[in-house]
Amino acid sequence: MTKIKMCGLRRREDIEYVNKLLPDYIGYVFAEKSKRYISPVKATELTELLDERIIPVGVFVNETIENIASAVKSGAIKVAQLHGNESEEEIMALKSKGIPVIKAFRISCRADCERAERSCADFVLLDSGGGSGETFDWSLISGIKRKFFLAGGITPENVGEAIEKLAPYAVDASSCLETDGFKDFEKMKAFAEAVGKV
Repeated sequence: MTKIKMCGLRRREDIEYVNKLLPDYIGYVFAEKSKRYISPVKATELTELLDERIIPVGVFVNETIENIASAVKSGAIKVAQLHGNESEEEIMALKSKGIPVIKAFRISCRADCERAERSCADFVLLDSGGGSGETFDWSLISGIKRKFFLAGGITPENVGEAIEKLAPYAVDASSCLETDGFKDFEKMKAFAEAVGKV
């Protein structure tokens, strides 16, 4: 069964919603330029309210190893998702501290998929890039040999097709779960239902 990650949570209400729906993962965005940014301190408070069956993930862009490790140590997150120019050495440094890593790759050509396949991260996330809410050419990743999170324009309307064609380990959604920039329980429920989780 394909797993679900619901990203961009930042309010107590968001935690209440996911506690009802039980996605496998949720994401907090720690990149300050994002409209969905929250501080690690706020994330720690939210995780205290989170159902323990859900794995909290922190989204980082070119953050220091120390700050990522601190967010894990505080209890805010259990997994680091990297969206910057992080090197294989930095990924290995996090893994050596016992921190699971998801490395994001923007897929615009077959070579991008090949780079993702070579990554030493625990998982890769394949995306159209930049939180655009748009899909990329899925044919570029057909035949990929490793487990991956599929992101970028995944919606209740196309997630069934994505799972059937690509068999991702997990699907990652954010903007399609919102109304006026905030998470919407009915949209989150519709997404979970489309994946077959509710």
